[in-house]
Amino acid sequence: MTMVDFNEHLPAQQILTASLLTVNLPRPPKRFFRHGWQSWSLAAWTDLTPLPIQKPYILHPLQVDPVYAKETRPHSSWVGAVEMESGKVLLLGSLGLDTHVFLKGGQLEGKYESGDGEWFIAHGDEAAVFSKYAVELGKRFGTKTNKPAPRIWCSWYSLYTAIDEPLLFQVFDDLGDLPFDVLQVDDGWQISIGEWEANSKFPSGMTALADKIKSTGRKAGLWLAPLIAVKSSKLFREHADWFLRDARGRFVSAGHNWGEQLYALDTTHPAVIEWLAKLMKQVRAWGFDYLKLDFLYGGALPGKRHQDIPREAAHRLAMKVMREAMGNDAYFLACGAPIIPSLGLCDALRVGPDVAGFWEDHRDAVLLYNPTTPSTKNAIRTTLNRFWLNPLVQIDPDVAYFRSVECSLSPEQKSLLQDWALICNFKATSDLPQWLTKSERRQLQDFLKASPSIEQLGPYIFQIDNREVDFCSVLPLPNQPTGLDVFSSKSLGWLSNHGWALKVHNEMNKKAFKKNKAAMAKSK
Repeated sequence: MTMVDFNEHLPAQQILTASLLTVNLPRPPKRFFRHGWQSWSLAAWTDLTPLPIQKPYILHPLQVDPVYAKETRPHSSWVGAVEMESGKVLLLGSLGLDTHVFLKGGQLEGKYESGDGEWFIAHGDEAAVFSKYAVELGKRFGTKTNKPAPRIWCSWYSLYTAIDEPLLFQVFDDLGDLPFDVLQVDDGWQISIGEWEANSKFPSGMTALADKIKSTGRKAGLWLAPLIAVKSSKLFREHADWFLRDARGRFVSAGHNWGEQLYALDTTHPAVIEWLAKLMKQVRAWGFDYLKLDFLYGGALPGKRHQDIPREAAHRLAMKVMREAMGNDAYFLACGAPIIPSLGLCDALRVGPDVAGFWEDHRDAVLLYNPTTPSTKNAIRTTLNRFWLNPLVQIDPDVAYFRSVECSLSPEQKSLLQDWALICNFKATSDLPQWLTKSERRQLQDFLKASPSIEQLGPYIFQIDNREVDFCSVLPLPNQPTGLDVFSSKSLGWLSNHGWALKVHNEMNKKAFKKNKAAMAKSK
């Protein structure tokens, strides 16, 4: 173990090598910066009070790092920081993979899961220390590509899985002259999670779908989740030996979604590597040039692998295989992905939870105390606290809303989300053209064409041209349950840990998706 006593006279930055590094603090800090493991995991400055363990536990593998999901001490993936009484920040960040940072009383402790590696220590102003850390990460993992971020329309936040060929063809036509560069087809086209072929709703096949998009003058985009599979999939039934297992030989859970148990592929298995490369080449052959690969955390879950390498190295191996197979001319957006292990291998990276047509949900925010679930407040909060990654990768803040149909966001909340997209310079929406009023369509048009000057005035305050935008309203975490909410929290937490309850919830969501589809048909 390597130990450092922190004081203001230490070098402003230094790099040390250790498997376990402890920094002794002269006094208790005011706040702790926790950085979540993957795209949807919370990143935020918090006080030193332990946060409740988020619920439901059954979703931990697809929302947080399951290795540390029930850790009550302040902790963080790869990088942690503390704010001292002086207002200065001390940052301890890994320059390698498979690492975690803990705040233990008066100590900041960094630990490699196996072996040793480099640690970066810096103190000073918050912006400066995170900027210096980003520079060192860039030297080791790579920096942002020079590809401009495309302007994207995607199907997810309006139609969800209730997409079909005639419906999407109609949408593509109705988008008219809106200046999108990419039209991206999201979840709902495939036979199952694990069987990436067109289902019966797309009888003309995937090449015809890509050709239709390209006939509008845009590039074709497609969503896939290549590193996981549902239990009922043909892939899982026929190739169970491809999937990650624990030390006792049991399949490793990748969480629960689509009303089913999820499992993760062992990305070190030679047959899996071959299958992933073949899949990426097939998608490109269909004619899709923009690939959104989702649920990529599956490549880094803990388990026993065919090749005995650290789990985040296994994730990085899968990323390299897919990147090379799709070709550098494809635009690669990674989502649901471990953050640091994805750097240098994708063009853009989702760095927050999904947005939603609402600001915050009481059930998820308070009763389940889950900041990874879809909500506009959750999405902006975590993305804002990861803006320091901007030199390393194109940040995807998710879509912006302009519509009033199926959206409860206030004008102020929609404006905040739109402004955040402008700052990140990643402009996307899922709004159906049939749902937009003339005014909303004009706002969307202006948004897509905008190229404002951006200046960061403070950690959470930006200037967009001559407007000042303050994002401080998104920062507070929910209050912990009190009164009757305590009982409701325990009951809901118990209920939601059962697969059958999540299956019922999934069926309810499907009905809502069909409602959106019917609403679109009615609006024609």
